[in-house]
Amino acid sequence: MKKGVLLVNLGSPDAPTKKAVKPYLDEFLMDERVIDLPAALRAFLVRGIILNVRPKRSAKAYAKIWWEEGSPLIVISERFQKKVQEQTELPAALGMRYGSMSIHKALAELDAKGVDEVLLVPLYPHYAMSSYETVVVKALEEQQKHFKHMKMDTLGAFYRSADYIKVLGDSIKAQLKDYEYDHLLFSYHGIPERHIRKSDPTKFHCKIDGQCCSINSVAHHTCYRHQCFVTTEAVRSYLGLDAEKVSSSFQSRLAGDQWLRPYTDYEFERFAKEGKKRLAVITPAFVADCLETLEEIAMEGEEEFLEAGGSTFKHIACLNDDENWVALMSSWIHHWEESGHLPV
Repeated sequence: MKKGVLLVNLGSPDAPTKKAVKPYLDEFLMDERVIDLPAALRAFLVRGIILNVRPKRSAKAYAKIWWEEGSPLIVISERFQKKVQEQTELPAALGMRYGSMSIHKALAELDAKGVDEVLLVPLYPHYAMSSYETVVVKALEEQQKHFKHMKMDTLGAFYRSADYIKVLGDSIKAQLKDYEYDHLLFSYHGIPERHIRKSDPTKFHCKIDGQCCSINSVAHHTCYRHQCFVTTEAVRSYLGLDAEKVSSSFQSRLAGDQWLRPYTDYEFERFAKEGKKRLAVITPAFVADCLETLEEIAMEGEEEFLEAGGSTFKHIACLNDDENWVALMSSWIHHWEESGHLPV
């Protein structure tokens, strides 16, 4: 069998315009693992309400971060894919869960090269039904419908891999080299609390009560909240940071629902009022900088923190196409190529 690799990230509209953003948001928000409501209610909410107001606002946000080469997420992911390809002999294709750069096109690219055994790599460190899980489900759906001759293995969530923590920690350390901070915030993308409970295979462990994440359970294999806290603590421990100067929060949420807390924007205000004037923020739910990191944190977040009384704000870039991150991914691929076993 000829092996190949499919790297998958979130996706992006083709342009920072209302016309381009609307179909992208429609595909994204109509995903039952993103907005997990009954189909009719989801359609009413998304197509009857959200898509009438949000595309224009989102287009303006995308325009603020758009690069000359295109969407930052796409450009960075392409750079990463190219560098990984240079370090492995296996064909490596790049697809996106949403948008025109589809998983189907990426699988077709591998198929044209004679690949019939694929390593699927969801580019998400943590398991969540609205990120990691939806990539896996979509990829398997495409494989079953159009590429039945292909065998597919899936790289697991790598949030606690010692090698990944080292790469992430070293990247953070390098970017903080000349910055004296009062606090380092790990801001993860938020999800509704009900997603945590839905992903709990025991149906009773995940109470989100401040204790369940520290009690060993099989539920942790699919618990995004637990995995985020594990990443923060692993990096803190690896770098030897003062526990009082490090914490986690969750950004991005829709109104009218209970999402994971503490909320990042609330933490910005709290830190400033408590006298933590020099803040550094890392967004480790993402491996590539995107709208949620470049606009929501690096722009809007800094403005919120300074308006609340903070003095300096440092946004720490994602791993992007960092050479150590590329080398780590390439080593995982090589391990799978040589042994047939998943490294994570």
